[in-house]
Amino acid sequence: MDMKGVAPNIVCDRFSDEGWVRTSVHVPCEMQLTIYVNRQELVTILCTPTRLNCLVLGFLYTAGIISGIGDVASMRVCEEESLADVTLSNPEYKLPTKRTLISGCGGGVAFKTQGQRVDSGLVVTPTEVLSLMKQFLEQMELYRLSGGVHASALSDTRNLLIVAEDIGRHNTFDKIQGECLLRGLSSRDRLLLSTGRVSSEMLLKAAEMQVPVVVSRTSPTERAISLARDLGIALVGYARGSRLSVYSYPERLGRSPYEDS
Repeated sequence: MDMKGVAPNIVCDRFSDEGWVRTSVHVPCEMQLTIYVNRQELVTILCTPTRLNCLVLGFLYTAGIISGIGDVASMRVCEEESLADVTLSNPEYKLPTKRTLISGCGGGVAFKTQGQRVDSGLVVTPTEVLSLMKQFLEQMELYRLSGGVHASALSDTRNLLIVAEDIGRHNTFDKIQGECLLRGLSSRDRLLLSTGRVSSEMLLKAAEMQVPVVVSRTSPTERAISLARDLGIALVGYARGSRLSVYSYPERLGRSPYEDS
C-alpha cells in the first residue's frame, strides 16, 4: 500500500500484563496545507498528505467556490512547500470572507452555512447499509497500519466507489468529492459512509454533493440531525454488526416515518 500517509519506525514504550517493551510503530502523518486561490490566501488545512489534489478540489467545491472542474484553470499542489496554488477560470472571482469554525479534529473552516436540499428517490435497506459498512471497514488501510485516522467512503447500494482516509473527518468528504470531480463520477444518489462523528459541517458537505444517505459507526450531533431533517438526508448512526439507528428520513431505509414501534 501507499506508505505516504504514515510515519514508520517511531519508537514507543508499550506496557502490558507482561511488562514494558520498547518497539517501533507506525503513526499517521500530519501537515498544514495552505490553499491560495487567484493568488489570494484562502485557508490553511491540517490534513494527512495523501490525495492532496482531491482534497483541494473537494474543499473548493463543498465551500461553494467552484461548481465543477471547469471552473479551475490551473492547480499546483506542492507538498514540500505546503501549499496549493489554484487559478480559477474567472480571474475576477471574489473569495468569501465569512468563515465558520468547524469541529473536525484536523481543524479548518467552512465557508458556506446554507446547504442545498437533497431531492432523491433513493431507497436502501438496512441489510445493504450494514453490508456496505462491513466492506468499508475492511478497506481502511491507513487505519489498520497506524490507527489515528478517520475514513469515509462513497458507495452505491452494492459497491464502494471511493475510500478516503485523513486525520480530519471533514477532509475525507472533501477528498471524495475531489476525486469525483477528477474522475467525472457523480456523487448524486449515493451513500456516504464514515467512521467518525457526523457534525453539521459534514451534513452541509453531503448536501452539496447531493448525497441522500449518510451513515456513521458512531453518533451524529444534535445540530447534524436537525440539518439532516431540513436538507432531506437520511442520517444513520451506530451502524455496527447487525444494528443501526436512523435519525431522519427513515423512509429512505424502507421504514414509514409514521410507523409505530
